[in-house]
Amino acid sequence: MTVVSKRTARKEEKRARLRDAAWELFSTKGFEATTTKEIAARAGVASGTLFLYARDKADLLFLVLHDRLSHAVDEGMRTLPTDASLLEQCMHLFAGFFRVYAEAPGVARAFVKELPGADGPNAVQTNALTMALLTHLSALVQRAQARGEIAADVPPMLLAHNVFGLYFVALTAWLSNTTTLEGALDPLLRSSLALQLRGLGPRRTHSTV
Repeated sequence: MTVVSKRTARKEEKRARLRDAAWELFSTKGFEATTTKEIAARAGVASGTLFLYARDKADLLFLVLHDRLSHAVDEGMRTLPTDASLLEQCMHLFAGFFRVYAEAPGVARAFVKELPGADGPNAVQTNALTMALLTHLSALVQRAQARGEIAADVPPMLLAHNVFGLYFVALTAWLSNTTTLEGALDPLLRSSLALQLRGLGPRRTHSTV
C-alpha cells in the first residue's frame, strides 16, 4: 500500500467512525441534545478533526443520512422489479427510503428540517444524491414511455420531480404525526402516485364515422 493510499484509508476510517458515532448519539440522545464534542469523543478523534469532515453538527447529520440514503438508492435500483409498472417501481424505491428514516424518526425530522438552504460539503453531497435519484426516476419514466404506459409527450424529468414531490409530502405527513408509517406509504403515497400517473397514459384518438 502506498503512502497516499494509506493516508486515504486512514481518512476513510476516521470518517466512518465519526459517522457511526454521530448516528449512535443522534438516534439515542437526539440531534439537538448531542454536541460535536461528544461525537468526537465517541469516535476517538480530536474535536478539531471532526470539522475536517463536516462544517458543523448539521453537516455531520447530512453525512450520516447521505450514506444510508445512498445505500438505499443503490439497493433499490439493484432490486428494482423491471417488469413492474412505473407505480410499483416508484413504491419500491420510496419504501426503501422510508425504512431508512424509520430507524430513527427523530433523526429524520432533524434532517428534513436542517437540509433546506444548507450548503456545507455534506449538504452538497446529499443534494447531489437527490439529483441522482431524480435522474433514476426520469429513466424509469422513459422506460414506461417505451412500454406505452406513459404518453410520449410527458417530460420525463418534470414527472420525476412531481413524483418526488408526492413522496416528500407523504414523508412529512408521517414525520408530522398526521399519519402512521404504513398509512404514509399506503394509501397516501400509493394513491397520490396512482392519481398523478392515471392521467398521463397514451392519448387515445377518437375516430369519426
